[in-house]
Amino acid sequence: KTLEGHDSWIWAIALHKDNRTLASGSFDRAIRIWDIETGECLKILEGHSDQVRAIALSPDGTILASGSTDASIRLWDLRTGECFSILQGHTAVVTTLEFEPILENKYPILASSSHDETIKFWDIETGECLKTLKVIKLYEEMNITDAEGLTQATIANLQALGAVD
Repeated sequence: KTLEGHDSWIWAIALHKDNRTLASGSFDRAIRIWDIETGECLKILEGHSDQVRAIALSPDGTILASGSTDASIRLWDLRTGECFSILQGHTAVVTTLEFEPILENKYPILASSSHDETIKFWDIETGECLKTLKVIKLYEEMNITDAEGLTQATIANLQALGAVD
């Protein structure tokens, strides 16, 4: 079957645990929920102001998380199609989303990664960012003030990689 409906490239997909439902995120800024067997689009989730680049489904299949080039993460109730929370904290495109398993009837933790070189862990019940991990650049804070023999281009490249002058 061909699932038709998005107006642009599909960048992310997630298969529901029922193995009948598929979610797709697109450059058209929409998320579509599909019945795989019939090819019918069941819901269209709209709200991002830019391309949807990442999606994930909660372990119990009731929540969909979407990440976008607009740097936001939206949490959607799959039963109603309503966005119930917007997580803000990244400063660049959100590229990956992953839920951890639900423990003791609590909401799962959501992990996100971004082109802002961070990984964030979110409490999806409160919307709070619990922890941020920052990628350390190879030349982060390397002092090149007294380095000899470097061309202007090399200095510019080292600074772009985190070196200080």
